[in-house]
Amino acid sequence: MKKFLLAATALAGLAAPAWAQDAVTLQLKWVTQAQFAGYYVALEQGFYEAEGLDVTILPGGPDIAPAQVLAGGGADVIVDWMPSALAAREAGVPLVNIPLPVRA
Repeated sequence: MKKFLLAATALAGLAAPAWAQDAVTLQLKWVTQAQFAGYYVALEQGFYEAEGLDVTILPGGPDIAPAQVLAGGGADVIVDWMPSALAAREAGVPLVNIPLPVRA
């Protein structure tokens, strides 16, 4: 009986309607260059889409402060240098640092 219920639950999950992808805006710290290649490769290769994300990447520049873009609602996720992010957090911007895993 357990196996039947498990199989029925799995099939019901497969028959469920497709969900819309979550829109995510990523604000980079600087202009498009090699250090951000991974974000663009992931976008082009469909890695974000495979995880249910509709990602828009915004390039940065000398007049772009990622934490301010985030605080103003212009981005959901930012790439920033730690000293800048810590200063923004101390100023009241609700930033959370998410470290990227390192694989050997």
